[in-house]
Amino acid sequence: MKNYFALFIGVLLFVACGEDKPSDSLIAASIVEKIEPTVLFGYNFDDYHVVQDTLKDGESFGEILDRNHVEYPTIYKIATEIKDSLDVRHLRAGKPYTVLAKKDSTEQAQVFIYQHNKIEYTVVDFSDSIQANKVRKPIKIVEKTAAGIITSSLSETLDEQGLSSVITTELSTIYAWTIDFFRIMPNDKFKIVYEEKFIDDTISAGIGKIKAAYFEHGGKPFYAFKFTADSINMIEDYYDEETNVLRRQFLKAPIQFDYRISSRYNLKRRIAYYGNKVRAHKGTDFAARVGTPIIATANGIVTESRQKGGNGKYVKIKHNGTYSTQYLHMSRRAVNKGEVVKQGDIIGYVGMTGNTGGPHVCYRFWKNGRQVDPLKQKLPAAKPMKEDLKPIYLEAIKDVKSTLDGIVFTENSSEIAAR
Repeated sequence: MKNYFALFIGVLLFVACGEDKPSDSLIAASIVEKIEPTVLFGYNFDDYHVVQDTLKDGESFGEILDRNHVEYPTIYKIATEIKDSLDVRHLRAGKPYTVLAKKDSTEQAQVFIYQHNKIEYTVVDFSDSIQANKVRKPIKIVEKTAAGIITSSLSETLDEQGLSSVITTELSTIYAWTIDFFRIMPNDKFKIVYEEKFIDDTISAGIGKIKAAYFEHGGKPFYAFKFTADSINMIEDYYDEETNVLRRQFLKAPIQFDYRISSRYNLKRRIAYYGNKVRAHKGTDFAARVGTPIIATANGIVTESRQKGGNGKYVKIKHNGTYSTQYLHMSRRAVNKGEVVKQGDIIGYVGMTGNTGGPHVCYRFWKNGRQVDPLKQKLPAAKPMKEDLKPIYLEAIKDVKSTLDGIVFTENSSEIAAR
């Protein structure tokens, strides 16, 4: 503003002296455009020497600060004082980071910013005292809809529309006990109302929850509406248009997608390698790629998480007084003994540890202390909705059901709309 005022006075004096009026080009050349400062993460980047990069595999917090002229005793002090806010031992390769350094000949780092994801970042400021703060960017939730007619697979149909694979996973979870996604029929249809998160109104931060879904499988409609019936534990679930819960107490498989059953429960199995002798197989093998997440098929508590003999690395979960499950041959375990897990939580990853000829998870199922075939069990459904909640639920889903019913399928068999 000060520069603009000086220029304005200069032009007035020029005119007052009786000289010819300055040309437009002279005035334009005299005006210097005012540049707004670059402010990110709460700092004016114009005041610093800025280094922006991503963590390399094996690269450490200490190496980054050392490279930016911070001495190791200071690095150790910083790492120790901020460990409750940011454990620098667990920084992940591929994550973006920013170093703000002095804008002088030393170029010594003053601030380290670690981006956990698009939404969250931690600022470590050691320019004066040492402080670490985790910050969450403001998120705008936009409701969107999508629809399609399946010609090959659900994932391919969604991929053709540029939709996230997260939606495929969410739908397979919602309808895990209602629709077999490995037996999708030609011309099966779907419609969904879902949330997408945005930063600064334009930068997508990923898919949120599916609020409602409609799936037409073999000509039969299946509705699903998200609703919190358990107000004490604030657990959301999906219910149909008649208040029936879609979830069963147990999922059918410990892997959500991209698997095949390579060996079933068989007490009379004969193996040529052992002289064609009977060696009972008391599990169900789900073959999948190494590293595929393995999930808990029901809520429970981890009773074992260890490595032992032919089982390799495994996890065992007690669900109640009747049922327990076990998951064998993991490449890595993700839970420890004593932890409480919920249905769908990742408990490990597919591997080949122990006695196995290929990557898979051997899923074992106990009922009243005896191993049984999980695929032949008539497993109980989750708790039904309470009677006094049903009128509230039916009123709550009116608008979103109207939105679902209003989505039409276009001539080219797919449609995406955003509201």
